[in-house]
Amino acid sequence: MFRMIRLGVLGLAALVLAVPVASAQGHVSGRFAGAAVNGGTVTHAMQNGKHLLTLSSDFVAPDTPDPHWQVVDSKGNTYLLQRLGVKSLGGLTKDRIQKSIVVPDYVRDVAKVQIYCAWAEAVLGEAAFAAPQMTMK
Repeated sequence: MFRMIRLGVLGLAALVLAVPVASAQGHVSGRFAGAAVNGGTVTHAMQNGKHLLTLSSDFVAPDTPDPHWQVVDSKGNTYLLQRLGVKSLGGLTKDRIQKSIVVPDYVRDVAKVQIYCAWAEAVLGEAAFAAPQMTMK
């Protein structure tokens, strides 16, 4: 009897300890698919109390004039966020992409992440999460 209780307590403790580890790793979306972005994923994770979206290492930035991060919530609202590319100083080095961004506080949840060309006003590719990632309390 005591052995069963002890095993039950140990099992519960293992479950409680596993939850923070899983949430620290984050949730990975499906692969990006679209007209100009086909490949890579995005991960949603908490870091220092902020919701962070991070592109995978196999993500390839589109060769378009003005790509931006854009998120879509579970109600279909879209939020145009930061520019994907970061301009180099003085044009001496190649532009680099911003692989991670903090989700603004006004975004309730994230169902999809899109790469959006602000110049052409077109979605270049999108990646969806299996379930919306909550970002508001």
